[in-house]
Amino acid sequence: MTWRNRTVLDSVRVRSPMSTPLPRARRRALPFALMFCLCAMANGVIAADTNDLATQLRQLQEQNRVLQEQLRQESEAVKRLSERLNSLERGRENAQAAPTDAGTSDRSTQPGLLTRGLSSENVVLSGEGGLAFFHQGSQGQFPNAEFRVDEAKLFLDAKVWKDVYFFAEVNLITREQDEEYLELGELYVDFENVSRLWGQDRLLNVRAGRIDIPFGEEYLARDAIDNPLISHSLSDLWGVDEGVELYGRWQRLQYVLAVQNGGHPLLRDGDADKAVVGKIGYDPGKWLHLSASAMRTGNLDVQKDQFSEVWFGGGFIRQLGAAATTTKFHAELLEGDAQFLWPRGHLKSAGGWLRFDDNDPTTDHRRHVHYYYIEAVQGVNEKFYGAVRWSQVFAPDGFPLVGAGDFGRRLFGNLTEGLWRLSLGAGYRWSRDLVFKVEYSLNRGQELGGKPRDHEDLVAAEVAVRF
Repeated sequence: MTWRNRTVLDSVRVRSPMSTPLPRARRRALPFALMFCLCAMANGVIAADTNDLATQLRQLQEQNRVLQEQLRQESEAVKRLSERLNSLERGRENAQAAPTDAGTSDRSTQPGLLTRGLSSENVVLSGEGGLAFFHQGSQGQFPNAEFRVDEAKLFLDAKVWKDVYFFAEVNLITREQDEEYLELGELYVDFENVSRLWGQDRLLNVRAGRIDIPFGEEYLARDAIDNPLISHSLSDLWGVDEGVELYGRWQRLQYVLAVQNGGHPLLRDGDADKAVVGKIGYDPGKWLHLSASAMRTGNLDVQKDQFSEVWFGGGFIRQLGAAATTTKFHAELLEGDAQFLWPRGHLKSAGGWLRFDDNDPTTDHRRHVHYYYIEAVQGVNEKFYGAVRWSQVFAPDGFPLVGAGDFGRRLFGNLTEGLWRLSLGAGYRWSRDLVFKVEYSLNRGQELGGKPRDHEDLVAAEVAVRF
């Protein structure tokens, strides 16, 4: 390039396009153009992801629906089980305080009984036990200062269908057993709330099988874990018999009516005449429970039945006439109960009458026996409590009363015309399922003819558990 040409070029100034100012209108439109481009790019990205997001939402909705259905099914199962267990728990609490149902005569509705243990939706397995020390005078049942298993029981409660349940009780050992073998306790099918068929809730329930004799109130709190003391009242009416039971409630009234064999044998009934038991209860308020019970044992065969199934006075009801001249015997009983309840204690009382007769043509063996007891329990705090019970039996013409004496001697030996018992005790309840208690009871009486009954006082301690 010549010098001239360079001079020409140097004399010409070339301006960059970016250095040239844009018109004012174009400068104002530029941000909008940039925004449009960004939106177009974002729209492309969103459009690409929309299908994936919709798919994910549909999957989440389906998973949520499945989880909700599973939760609903599990909630219904838990609700059914909770209702059953709550019913059982209320049964035990009411047995310790005041029964809400005069027909609550089994361990599955007390209770407390089947509230834990080994359980599934339809089956609950639980148990109770009592480990004790007993020491009495020379004429008592435990004259040798014995450590013993006082009580060991297993319970099975199973749902069969809707409101139909099966209950079974196995007694591994009880205080009344004199041999080491298993005994069958209650075993029945419970048709709950039959009255729902015609729109009445809990008015009619039906049990069939081997059932507690629903007489009085003491039997409902007789097990070691429920009894505030170790001994029982002198009358101590209880028993388990085969039959059918109707029970229910209407407002503040409860009722139970049972027809049972009446005799002691488990497998056979010695006479076609049946035992009939009835009870009516009334709760004016939560603090008061009243009931009246009546029972006839029916005619019992001396050879085939031997004894009544109901226990009275620590033994059975038996014939008084000679076996050569007596073939049948029977008894009728009446009892009234009143229970006053407060948060840390109660006052329970009962009084009753027993009439006995047999068909011995040579001698009149009619007997009239009266009995009563009063029991008071007061808690010092949530754990520690004290208890006292006074009980007495009057049999002016003499009656087989075992009381705290030797079983064989007192049931088949000289008749007793009167007994009294004062039981003093205290307990510490670690929980509703574990209690330690001690007791001292004075036992005095008189045989027919005036000979005193003594040396039967009891010193006892016991740990009772439930699982």
